[in-house]
Amino acid sequence: MTLSLPQHYREILKDLGEDPEREGLLDTPKRAAKAMQYLCHGYSQSLEDIVNGALFASNSDEMVIVADIELYSLCEHHLLPFIGKAHVAYIPTGKVLGLSKIARIVDMFARRLQIQENLTREIAEAVQSVTQAAGVAVVIEAKHMCMMMRGVEKQNSTMHTSVMLGAFRDSSTTRQEFLQLIGRSK
Repeated sequence: MTLSLPQHYREILKDLGEDPEREGLLDTPKRAAKAMQYLCHGYSQSLEDIVNGALFASNSDEMVIVADIELYSLCEHHLLPFIGKAHVAYIPTGKVLGLSKIARIVDMFARRLQIQENLTREIAEAVQSVTQAAGVAVVIEAKHMCMMMRGVEKQNSTMHTSVMLGAFRDSSTTRQEFLQLIGRSK
C-alpha cells in the first residue's frame, strides 16, 4: 500500500517522537503536504507556458536588466529554504521578453528542489533559449537556512552565484557594466 503525502508527514511526525493526534498537529500532515506541493509547483510548469508567446519585436540592442527579483527555493540536500534575489540581464537581438516573464522564469526554477548553482544556470539558459539574446547574465545572492539553522549556524553568510553567457562571458566591459548596474562592482 502506497502512502499519500499527508500520510508520509504523519509518519515523519511519529518518527520525530510527536503525537500526530494531539490538537495542534491534527491537520499538520495535510497542511505540510499542501505547503510542499506549493513550494515545488515549478515541476508542473513549462517554459513555453510561462512565456506564453510574450516575445515582442524591438530594435533595442542595449542591455535589459531586471534586478532584485525575490526568490524562495528549497535546498535539495536538506529540504530547507534558501531565500534571496536574482538579477537577470540580456542583450536583445530583435525581440524582447515581456517584463513579468523574467520573474516567472525565476520562480518556475526556484520552485523546484535545487542547489543555487544549478538554479542560476537554469535561469540563464532558459532566458537564452527563449530570447536568442546576444548574451545573458544571472546573479543570485541568497541566504541558506541549511547553513543558518543547522550545521555551522552562520547567520550572516550569503552565497553569490553567477552565470554569464554570450556577450557577458566574452566581453569584460559588458560584464562589468552589468555588475555595476546591479551594484555588485565598484
